[in-house]
Amino acid sequence: MHQYLEPLIESFQQNSDPLKAKPMQKYMKNRFEFFGLKRPVRKELQKPFLQKDRLPAIEELPEIIKELWQWPQREFQYFAIDLLRKTSKRMNEESIGLFEYLIITKSWWDTVDIIAARTVGTHFNRFPELLDKYIDKWMKSDNMWLQRTSLLFQLHYKEKTDYELMKKLILKLNGSSEFFINKAIGWVLRQYSKTDAKAVITFVENNNLASLSEREALKWLKNQNSS
Repeated sequence: MHQYLEPLIESFQQNSDPLKAKPMQKYMKNRFEFFGLKRPVRKELQKPFLQKDRLPAIEELPEIIKELWQWPQREFQYFAIDLLRKTSKRMNEESIGLFEYLIITKSWWDTVDIIAARTVGTHFNRFPELLDKYIDKWMKSDNMWLQRTSLLFQLHYKEKTDYELMKKLILKLNGSSEFFINKAIGWVLRQYSKTDAKAVITFVENNNLASLSEREALKWLKNQNSS
């Protein structure tokens, strides 16, 4: 065990709440164990470990993150993601391999979506030369979560969104039977509709999207029109 993690693990264990853990596990389809640390409690417990003077050396991060990923309790993976977000602007190009590992290991929407939209999104902004290689690789993979990441990494790009790339990826994945792919298609379109409503409306009208994707894509616009 890395010494940086010893007091954190002890703190999480001491503050565990089995009664709260049960509904948290149920919400995640019983895929993961939980300590029962609700987000505000966990955030407070982990706050000292994310202070600048307590952060581990950047070269130690991959080992620490992977160790956190091996623990059965999901709160450790949530902390790992917060630690990554705190240090994302210090990571080097090769860190994309670590992010890929996290996406395909213990995969579920609660971790993948944050890694995609925040960590991977930030990394591609810093190292745009990686984008084509990894998006092509992930789109050709059989891994739904890597494909979902390819859609979601631009989620917070707003006017910097490469809309042509987004449309290309959507059309490649359109027709999927996977709920999480169709949901992501609608999500990225809905988010981009806040930047360019006309473009999204035109795209939806001219392409036969899954009903879930279309509904999600136009949700924000319909709410705006009805308010």
